[in-house]
Amino acid sequence: MNLTSSAFLPFADIPKLYTCEGANQSPPLLWSGVPAEAKTLVLIIDDPDAPDPDSPKMTWVHWILYNIPPDTTGLISGKSGAMDLPIGTLGGLNDAHETGYQGPCPPIGRHRYFHKLYALDIILPDLHLPAKAVLEKAMHGHILAQCELVGTYKKRG
Repeated sequence: MNLTSSAFLPFADIPKLYTCEGANQSPPLLWSGVPAEAKTLVLIIDDPDAPDPDSPKMTWVHWILYNIPPDTTGLISGKSGAMDLPIGTLGGLNDAHETGYQGPCPPIGRHRYFHKLYALDIILPDLHLPAKAVLEKAMHGHILAQCELVGTYKKRG
């Protein structure tokens, strides 16, 4: 599988529009190469450099979506509310204990933001706003393929 964005190249800066210093909207994402036998897709965006890239202490989760229909080829910019997502898509809780997209907002230094897409061989049950660990446990043993896109961000102000 392949995951790209028209907003930024791999390992390049994520534009301000998609961060806490901008409109805090999700970037456009496109994917291809989903296995024909996939039943659903999962998207997790997280930051392993929190709070300080020189001394990371945790991975901060920015967005969780699961049960994305496998024939979906991407998400347009700004998608975060349930009404805007493909039918059947469910969300999880980010580390701000909210649903929806939370853009990059690093307290110090340049952080990496991993946009990870997984193709699963099952449709997951409603996990009732799962945290990343709960979702990953449910995905275990069901991942057919995965890919990632990494962008970076450092606050300008």
